[in-house]
Amino acid sequence: MHLYLDLFITFFKIGFVGFGGGYAIIPIIESEVTRHQWLDTKQLTDIIAIAAMAPGPIAANSGSVIGFKLAQGIGAVITCVAITLPSLLVILILGKLFLKFQDHPLVRSIFYGLRATIIGTIVFAAVKFAISNGIVGGSSLIDWKSAAIVLISFWLLVKSKVNPVFLLIGAGVVGELIF
Repeated sequence: MHLYLDLFITFFKIGFVGFGGGYAIIPIIESEVTRHQWLDTKQLTDIIAIAAMAPGPIAANSGSVIGFKLAQGIGAVITCVAITLPSLLVILILGKLFLKFQDHPLVRSIFYGLRATIIGTIVFAAVKFAISNGIVGGSSLIDWKSAAIVLISFWLLVKSKVNPVFLLIGAGVVGELIF
């Protein structure tokens, strides 16, 4: 029962402070999960990869997989509800206020600051996962095969507007062939 309560409180807090969507929440999830010593960074990276491929929000998917790994089906339900409940509450409460005050200069300024910070947290998560998975900073400084996949994936997403699902499938096939 103690684990269930810890999962709920932890993922509720993550959901409550997770501005910017799922990818911006990843550093917070990583911090909390490793602080509790539930998973190491490598395990979490694998979970994030699975969650990114599955349909739905990455934060809820990640929480569900973490919860399942720690406490089976009940853990998955607890973490999924806990991480999404704050968003629901905030949307219900603030949504009405935002529509009324969205054009106010103070509200606009706040959102410009939030956008920049969210981009920073997403970049931080990407760099941290690249380091923890040996893509950058390993024994040879850069894993050129992985770095090539990163750069090609980025280029394809920007230039060709390839569907990310096909990109993930292709990266899996390429990974199988070159690693």
